[in-house]
Amino acid sequence: MEAGELELLIPAGEIERGVRELGSRLTKIYRGKQVVVIPLLKGGFMFASDLIRCMDLDLQIEFLGAASYGEQTRSSGEVRLTLDTTMPLKDRDVLLVEDIVDTGLTLAYIQKLIRSREPASLRTVVLLDKTARRKVDVEVDEAVFDIPDRFVFGYGLDSPGGFHRNLSDIVTIRE
Repeated sequence: MEAGELELLIPAGEIERGVRELGSRLTKIYRGKQVVVIPLLKGGFMFASDLIRCMDLDLQIEFLGAASYGEQTRSSGEVRLTLDTTMPLKDRDVLLVEDIVDTGLTLAYIQKLIRSREPASLRTVVLLDKTARRKVDVEVDEAVFDIPDRFVFGYGLDSPGGFHRNLSDIVTIRE
């Protein structure tokens, strides 16, 4: 993919500002609690890494992996669990960190899975919310950015084939 084919959607500085503000709000929400932060892999790793460094809290990290895209630019609708947590979540405050929500199918599946483990609380934060593509109602407590119905990548999100996660900005393909 050539650089001229890409269109900047959210520059790195805006991402950094939004993540820092969310981290500050979450610090206030979870003050005095020990939270288990669960990034949803693979796309949520960069967002979660930056976010937890902006949270002044005692926290633990667990990971969940799920896939619904394969090598496509649209969700297949089939959610596969690719990695599960190792720690019991019962009676724990859980913060689920997701990169992007569009159809809501993956997030709904993961939230149901976590709730079945009886956490004390479950809060979900997402970097990008693409409500135009929503197929199921899903609970998002906070979204850093609302975006249009465009395929995006960079800042942890990949393009088809798994590339471009290392970009600092969030970009899309020029229309």
